[in-house]
Amino acid sequence: MSSFLSSSIGKKLIMSLSGLFLIVFVLVHLILNSFLLFDNTGELFNAGAHFMSLPIIRFGLQPVLAGGFIIHIIYAITLTLQNQKARPQKYAVQNLSNSSTWSSRNMFVLGGLVLVFIAMHLLHFFVPIQIEGNVHDDAQLVKALFTNGSMGLVYTGLYVLGAILLGLHLAHGFWSAFQSIGFSNKIWKKRLEKVSYFYAIFVAAGFTIIPLYLHFFA
Repeated sequence: MSSFLSSSIGKKLIMSLSGLFLIVFVLVHLILNSFLLFDNTGELFNAGAHFMSLPIIRFGLQPVLAGGFIIHIIYAITLTLQNQKARPQKYAVQNLSNSSTWSSRNMFVLGGLVLVFIAMHLLHFFVPIQIEGNVHDDAQLVKALFTNGSMGLVYTGLYVLGAILLGLHLAHGFWSAFQSIGFSNKIWKKRLEKVSYFYAIFVAAGFTIIPLYLHFFA
């Protein structure tokens, strides 16, 4: 078993499983954030945020989630370096647009940019709410970030950019993860690519609409 997990296939499997776990989390996170669109009082969002602060979530699920992120990042870096080492000489310049998508050729870069976005997100919300514990109205904290004058517009733009980058990363990562765990025949690949694009657009649009709505209409 240990030799399998240390192999290239085993590493891809672990990265894919951790990626699917994070894909589910992203959807849950989007659903929770969407409460800001349907309840101007913020009570619905605050209730969801309060639930996420319960000890069973904070000390049970959150460490598992953090572990999923760390594992996914470590194996992504490991596989990228391994692939680069296997190809010490760059291939001749060729047009790859017909054989692969732009996002599939730039997954490592996209992942790094998404990681920067996640770090910014944690700094703005997770640290004051979960670590410092000095926020009594979570919805107001979110609204304040996007409505605070010119800086609110800047943060709105940054979060929209982050949502687009996340969507591009998911567009390839979603179906690629399923392919790595065995759904690799042509029929399933085509189906999963369509579902992947739909999911990526849904997530990117959802996370884009929220800051725009809060900045311009809240």
